[in-house]
Parts: sequence; C-alpha cells; structure tokens
Amino acid sequence: MPSNDEPFSLVIFGASGDLAHRKLIPALWSLYAARTLPEPFTIVGTGRTEMSDDAFRAKMRDGVKQFARLKIPNDNVWSRFASGLVYVPGDPTDPELYAKLRTTLEDVERKHTGLANRLYYLSTPPSLYAEITRQLGKAGLAEEQGGWTRIIIEKPFGHDLRSAQELNQLVTSVFREDQVYRIDHYLGKETVQNVLALRFANGILEPLWNRNHVAEVQFTVAEKVGVEGRGGYYEESGALRDMIQNHLLQVMCLVAMEPPVTFDAQPVRDEKSKVMQAIRPIDPERVDAVALRAQYGPGFVDGRPVPGYLQEKGVKPDSTTETYAALRLEIDNWRWAGVPFYLQTGKRLAKRVSEIAVQFRRPPHLPFPQDAAEHLEANSLVLRIQPDEGISLRFGAKAPTTALSIRTVNMDFLYGSSFLSDVPEAYETLILDVIRGDATLFTRQDGVERSWELVDPLLDQWQSGQPQLYDSGSWGPDAADDLLARDGRRWRRP
Repeated sequence: MPSNDEPFSLVIFGASGDLAHRKLIPALWSLYAARTLPEPFTIVGTGRTEMSDDAFRAKMRDGVKQFARLKIPNDNVWSRFASGLVYVPGDPTDPELYAKLRTTLEDVERKHTGLANRLYYLSTPPSLYAEITRQLGKAGLAEEQGGWTRIIIEKPFGHDLRSAQELNQLVTSVFREDQVYRIDHYLGKETVQNVLALRFANGILEPLWNRNHVAEVQFTVAEKVGVEGRGGYYEESGALRDMIQNHLLQVMCLVAMEPPVTFDAQPVRDEKSKVMQAIRPIDPERVDAVALRAQYGPGFVDGRPVPGYLQEKGVKPDSTTETYAALRLEIDNWRWAGVPFYLQTGKRLAKRVSEIAVQFRRPPHLPFPQDAAEHLEANSLVLRIQPDEGISLRFGAKAPTTALSIRTVNMDFLYGSSFLSDVPEAYETLILDVIRGDATLFTRQDGVERSWELVDPLLDQWQSGQPQLYDSGSWGPDAADDLLARDGRRWRRP
C-alpha cells in the first residue's frame, strides 16, 4: 500500500465522455475529500473534444456536484483538488497525442519528488482499446520509469471469445499481465465484496455452503429503465454481453469459490478461475433448454406508458437484440454438483433490484401438524446489492397465537443503519485498489476468456430466430418461469 504522499499521474482517455463526468472524477474527488487519495497527484484528461484546462475543471466540478458521494465543502478545497486536473485534447489514434502526453507527464514528474507512477484509464468506446494500447507501447509510455505503470480497461473486454483473445494478446504484448486491470465496477460494490466476508468470516455459514444444504442459487439484476437513449450501444451488446458475461458470472464465482489460502489477489483469482473451469459448458444443441432471451415491448412503468425496445432511438426496427436473458448453469465439482445456478437480467422490469438469493434445502421431516406449517417457505439468505444494500435471512418462527402456527419471517441487516456511514462508490474502491496495486477484484486474462467461452454458444444460437416479447413493467417473459419449472422451482420475486 502506498504512503499518502506517494505521487501518481492518472491519464483518462475519453475524459470528455459520460463515464468520466458521472463516475471517475466524482470517485476521485470523494477519495480526495475523504483523505484516502495519495498525494501529490495529477489527473490528465484527454479526448477529441477541444477544451481548456479551466473548461475541463468546470465540467468536472459539475459532475462532482451532481454525482459524487461527498459534496464540495467550499471553493478553497475544490481549488486544491482542481489544481491537479489538466486537459490534453487529441485524437487517440494520432501519435502526436502520445508525444504531448509524454511531455505533460515528464513535466509533472519533474515537479514531484519520488517515483514516477503512471496509471492509464481507457474510458473510451471498446473499438479504441487496441489502438490506444498499441500507441502507448510505441510511445514508450508503457515502460516503467522507476515507479509503477498500470492500465485500467473498461468492459466489454472483447465482443466474443475470438476478439477477447486477440485483445488480450495485444495488451499483454505491451503491458505485463500484472500491470493490466480489467475493471468490472460491479465487483466494487460493497455487498458484492461482502459475499467473501460473509462466507469466510462466519463459522455458522461456511459448513452449510454446499450441495448438501443448498438447493439452488438465483442471481437477479432487474432494471426499471430501458436503454435510456443508448440504443446504438445496446444494439452491439444486448443483455447477455452487457450483464451476464461479465457481472453475473464474476459474482457467481465469488459465491461458489473455495476458500483461498490468503485474501491476496493471486489466491483469490486462482479460486475464481477454478469455478469458471468447473462450470458445465453449454451444449449448442441444448441452448433452448437452459437459456432464453426476450425483448421488451410497450407497457407501463410507474403508471406511465413507455415505448418498446423497437421504438427506442438508435434501435433497428427489425432488431433481435435481447433486453432480457436468463440462464441455468451447473458447476461440476464436489461442492456444488447438482445445484442449479439461475441467472437473469433485464430492462424495463417491474422493479429495480440486484440480489443474490441462496435457497437452502427444506428439513427432511416436519414434526408439526400439517396445517401449522403449510405456508412455511424454505430458508433463504438474500444479499441485496442494490438498492438498500444489505442481507436478509428468511426462516420459520412460531406466530404469537394460542394455536401452533409457524410462519416465515425475515431478519434484516442494512448497511446504512448498521454502520451509520456512507458506502463508498464502486469506482472509489476499484481505482484506489489499482493505485495500491491490489488486483483482487479485477478479472484475469484466463477468467475473461473462459467467460466468453461459456456464452459463445448462446451468441451463436441467437444470431438467428426471434426473441420472445414481454410487456414493459412486467417480470419478463412467461417462458422464464418454465426454465425453473422444469426443476420444480420458481423465480423469487423481491
């Protein structure tokens, strides 16, 4: 971990875009305001948009005011932070930009005592990742200058297995693997990280975390919003690429992995990789039996009419892109053999919620009268990722009546009320981890390629045919229930 006075320079490619404005600079500001951001620092924004340093600072201040976890207390504090913001306009495909960046970084590093530490953040369209990486290598900017040099690459990392392999080959020809941080902001969320703490810090849970006691695990990421004007982007991704290939498969690994020897990056990522390798490949002939896709049509959300996907701006009128995807997976290892893992994600659903639901097996025998426990549900442990981050344990308890009646009740833990402090934003956690050189929450090369290998059969199958339709404001297509009904199960409704 660096000392608080270890200097570093961060170059954000695509700094004039939405991600920098809404997430990256607000996260860096919150780290600075909380006094956890190492100093001195320089944040170099670069993009095609022409902008002065002052204009860049003004735009970033607007982003901080709207989106940062910690607010700006006064102009003096902001001015000290903003003095570390500079902007270098340029085309990321033009070698001249990299010459200017090199001059800027060398000027900054001459002013700061200590090692020359550099971090590059690729906050651009994925089509530019390869060219930016190539140009950084040609300009000598990937070389370490006595300190460390690292690169953060946003998702999606590739479009399928072949493109991911090609990008990995290029990136690792310029940077060492230990310099590369493939970021998945979902893994920075507090409740996602708490999966490991919950499992491995509590002796009452880990002995039950296996096929002998767990009946099924469900992962749900539901959004009420549609594509929100990003139809062009979504046409190239779809729900499977946008959420399941990265976010949900990574979270699944945290739920299913074996205890690491230590909570360091290499042991944790080794155990995640073992889970990925143990996930049963999808038979191309059985895609329809284990997965489905659907697309939202017109409907009502919060009582107001909303258009269908085909009516969204930037969407082709005959698009077959899925806005909902569901998948049944199994892990072929000793711990999880026979336990189904269900993943679902969709837009324009009935409620905004992200959660992991672990359902335990029912008791082998209930000694109570039948009518006393007829409505008793199986025990479950639900980790809510958003909103209202927390954990809920569902179990049976006797109702306070003269007759014997056992009902299902919830025991809830909420982050906000339990710790009485703000939960750090995901990007705060992840950016600080990169500065510290901690790769625990980042995806390794083999993990990225294996995740694409798992979903490629679906992508191939879904190139033809039509997705099913579901009404906006519903819980998705009726056929999603059939995916679980074949196992005698049903989706949990939060």
